[in-house]
Amino acid sequence: MNKHIIDFMKGQKAASVCCADANGHPYCFSCYYTFNEKDHLLLFKTSKDSHHAQLLDKKAEVAGTILPDKLENLTVKGIQFSGILLEAEHILCVNSSKLYHKKFPFALAMSGDVMSIRLDTIKMTDSSMGFGKKLLWAREEEPNASLIADESFLNN
Repeated sequence: MNKHIIDFMKGQKAASVCCADANGHPYCFSCYYTFNEKDHLLLFKTSKDSHHAQLLDKKAEVAGTILPDKLENLTVKGIQFSGILLEAEHILCVNSSKLYHKKFPFALAMSGDVMSIRLDTIKMTDSSMGFGKKLLWAREEEPNASLIADESFLNN
């Protein structure tokens, strides 16, 4: 992943995440997140009773955006992403709660679970690098993915 994308994601706090219901109707929510740079995961905390958590339980595919915490009038900058929500037991999620609460320790006082989105594609627009500059990233297929974890739940 491009260092410019990593630095931007690590420097922000909020994302908009979009999912869909069983009929394909879109639903978006905002959340505080942290970025797991090693595994390219977006981590957020929510209650299992929330509407979006119930939707994600049925259909794990997501898309979303990340904008700068402070917008600048003359600079267009932001990320569009797509990915899939991983089950809490997935091997990549082992340290998710620890990483999330390291960035947001106040969240320890709030009930809920830390959820992990495996980022699969990113398009970053950053006009500070030149008008309309785009940086693209896509997750590479991991050669031993079937040995790492059973991802059959991705087809549900």
